[in-house]
Amino acid sequence: MSTDLFEPVGQGPDEVANRLLAATLGAQELLAIYAGDQLGWYASLVAHPGSTSAELAGRTSTDERYVREWLEHQAVAGYVTVDPDRRFSLTDGAREVLTDADSEFFLAPLGRLQAATGRVVDDLLDAYRTGGGVSWAHLGDDARTAQAALNRPFFLGPLVDDVLPAIPSLHTLLRGGGRLADIGCGMGWSSIAIARAYPEASVVGIDIDAPSIEAARLNAASEGVDVTFELADASSSGGAFDVVTFFECVHDMPDPVAVLAAARAMVRDDGYVMVADERTLEEFVAPAGPVERLFYGWSLGVCLPDGRATSPSVATGTVMRPSTLERYARAAGFVGIEVLPVELDLLRFYRLLISPEPDPR
Repeated sequence: MSTDLFEPVGQGPDEVANRLLAATLGAQELLAIYAGDQLGWYASLVAHPGSTSAELAGRTSTDERYVREWLEHQAVAGYVTVDPDRRFSLTDGAREVLTDADSEFFLAPLGRLQAATGRVVDDLLDAYRTGGGVSWAHLGDDARTAQAALNRPFFLGPLVDDVLPAIPSLHTLLRGGGRLADIGCGMGWSSIAIARAYPEASVVGIDIDAPSIEAARLNAASEGVDVTFELADASSSGGAFDVVTFFECVHDMPDPVAVLAAARAMVRDDGYVMVADERTLEEFVAPAGPVERLFYGWSLGVCLPDGRATSPSVATGTVMRPSTLERYARAAGFVGIEVLPVELDLLRFYRLLISPEPDPR
């Protein structure tokens, strides 16, 4: 995904007004994308290009008048084309971005994530007033399935094809049959991908969200991959592991130090602990670019309220900078952190150092 999404923001009334109008268009499009995703309209257009509104409504058991308005909206927005006979088809780009769950460009789940946040907006405002929280469980299936679907192509592709092989000591541990704990595994795609790429390894996925663990078990079964999934609080988990991983979850934790301390206790002294989290700027800068704005938006709507749903909470939020993770890691018993040479737009990879002198990566 390109990070060159927007021009620098002007501060005059014209610039601010234009930006708010653009934001309104984006919000409207996300709502329409959510409808097309949930009601099967996109999937039906992929299977039957060149459809009329009546044909699409009939195939999806939806109302023709609303379908017609949606198709016309999608046409004026540029996601579909329309011929003189009023037959509609998805553009090639929209077909991949909105329907191809294996593509690195698959972004239709963003509509689900936005819908989940909008559904609890009154709860969010109450949390902002009181200092309370809105839990991941309260955000519901749209949030958990959206996050899983957005991360799935990366886990099944670049993570195991490019990232892990480029970290020699970790790659060697996994190829040698190491035992790995994937903490905060969600619906399991990171665990499944690693188990499939390293069949000699033993992979255990751990999460506190029951629906996510249930889905992870179903996903592993459908993929024919042997992974153990545990519904557990990682801070109370035991066992001896060669590798412990955290993918985009440390910033959500109300007590990350306790969980990282548990990871230190779980991993062997010659083992490997890796954290993948958002590639934030190293310090606060304002105004900032689109990636930082995206992180702050997710923090306001999802991650910070989720972290504060448990009390007490350190209230990290999505924008966890390297210095914050290092502070947590040292408090948990690690001697520091090392930023790994993995170049991605949205993620930064860290090794939490067990001994004073880091082993080769």
